[in-house]
Amino acid sequence: MKCVAVVAAAAESSLGSGAAAYGVGDVGDTPVTRIAEDAVLRDAGFVKPFVARAAALRHPSSALDPAELLLERVARALAVELDAALPDWRKLGIGFAIGTSSGGMISLSRALARERTGEPIPRDLAEAAPYFGPLRALGALGVSPLVEAQVLAACASSGVAMGLGCRWLELGRAELVVAGGYDAVGDLVASGFESLGATTARAPLPFRKARDGMSLGEGAALVALTLRERARSAVGYVRGFGMSSDAVHITAPDATGSGLVRAAKAALDDAGISPSSVDIVSAHATATPLNDAAEARALATLLGGHAREVVVHPMKAIVGHTLGASSALEALAGLDAMNRGVFPAALGEGDVDDAFAGNLLAKNASGAARTCLKLSAAFGGANAALVLSRDAAEGRAPQRSHAQLLAIGEPRTAADLAPVAAETKLPKAVVSRLDPLSASVVAAAASALRATPTLARERTGVVVGTAAATLEIDAAFDRRLRERGPRGVDPRRFPSTSPNLAAGNCTIAFGLHGPALSVGASPDADLEALMVGFDLVCAGDAEAVIVVAAEHVGEAVRRLWAAMGLSAPVDGAAAVVLARAPSDDGRVRAALVRARETRSRPGWDASLARGWPAFLAALAPPS
Repeated sequence: MKCVAVVAAAAESSLGSGAAAYGVGDVGDTPVTRIAEDAVLRDAGFVKPFVARAAALRHPSSALDPAELLLERVARALAVELDAALPDWRKLGIGFAIGTSSGGMISLSRALARERTGEPIPRDLAEAAPYFGPLRALGALGVSPLVEAQVLAACASSGVAMGLGCRWLELGRAELVVAGGYDAVGDLVASGFESLGATTARAPLPFRKARDGMSLGEGAALVALTLRERARSAVGYVRGFGMSSDAVHITAPDATGSGLVRAAKAALDDAGISPSSVDIVSAHATATPLNDAAEARALATLLGGHAREVVVHPMKAIVGHTLGASSALEALAGLDAMNRGVFPAALGEGDVDDAFAGNLLAKNASGAARTCLKLSAAFGGANAALVLSRDAAEGRAPQRSHAQLLAIGEPRTAADLAPVAAETKLPKAVVSRLDPLSASVVAAAASALRATPTLARERTGVVVGTAAATLEIDAAFDRRLRERGPRGVDPRRFPSTSPNLAAGNCTIAFGLHGPALSVGASPDADLEALMVGFDLVCAGDAEAVIVVAAEHVGEAVRRLWAAMGLSAPVDGAAAVVLARAPSDDGRVRAALVRARETRSRPGWDASLARGWPAFLAALAPPS
């Protein structure tokens, strides 16, 4: 890929604000965890009430959603950093690529609490409650983006967002991209992870035999990306990006680590370097038994004998698992280590897992590391990797291609899945348990695939565009939490609160191993998904992408949209297949841009069942 400079950065975490939020310390320092018993979770009845609260949220003085507050703080700080690093940045074509796992979920819980007492939901609170609600905070940058996406890829969200931002720069979609992610910890998410048995009552022990889980954390991190030719100075460089899907299980990783290996190899190939050039691995390292075992196998497969020379940095043990912010925070920590001339230490003691072959340092060591490989994994089987460097260097020549609309499916709802269940790789028992959003997505994808020639499944991805996302499921989960407390929630229901699950279930259903993610930065999430899918094909990240516009709509969404003064979306899904083309007549991209402009005009019928398929039909190549 073209070398992309990180020209400015801003962050918030339990470590502090600015560079302190991701700093690894100096040579000789030992890491200290910021995870501690949390009074709010303890008083709410949690068994393991441990979290790393963002320093900025420990004494809240704002009525803003905590996630929105974090995002606003880093946006304001990034603007200051950009003014110093690139004074004319506001004159450039700007892109926003932001990742989150839970978006405005805390505001959603507040809105639902008002409903339970018979109070109306104020418009401002309603606007904060969807997954795209906290994005209002980006107004602090004072610019309007040419292109925008909110990546809903769970714990890999900000890594995918940074990679997508690099692709936009390569493809000329933007001249500067603000990328990163954010998340705050509310009761709903905390109770869900505890119900899964994924959390620990002590400091996490990544890659140790005695590990028994993770602790959540809060944070936000934004970086400003531009091609190196435009940068006067840089914090560091992004030189490669890769993404893949396990297509194995919605919550457990592929035990062999092969999906993570594919993403890492794609990123290293993109950077034009071999695994032997990696000095530091910024690991996903949740300290859960299954994830760390799979990641250890992935590192052994990827690095071979070189693994013994690579220092592994498991940052989540220090700042908690910051979900949508984690990849960006950890990437900045990797750059910080290289800039300081430090090999970063790992928190934790005890015997190391037998399958783990890397180095876990007890103290920061001196060293001139040049390359850091950032690994991320997520619910739905999504994997992402970034190659970060102190040095500016071009990687593989961009594999830019053209995209065409290959097939258009018929609109489908969850009820339409049963007749097509035999066409998927999902067991009948799994099909019967699919959440409504996933069921609609799989049914719609099946409809589009029937009209599609044979695809290279290893290189086919899925992009789901959804504005309402999993709000209906979140509302039901929140209701049970309020009725029964954190010990009474159903662990089987928690995974489906992740919007990325629909994309992941689609990869499993059809055996797809390309990039898979959900997006939703606004009510126009359907067009957002089309543009993201189009760009992934054009950038060579996939041979084909199934793009699905999908909404799960019930009373909770209808009430929320009414409080926002909007017409509720239509329940169901529709899918198309975009694929590489030998030439480009510009029709698809031009039509996407025109459609986005049309959406702002009165009279546009944006409903899924009528507007989207009609628009797509107009894109079909002439017969």
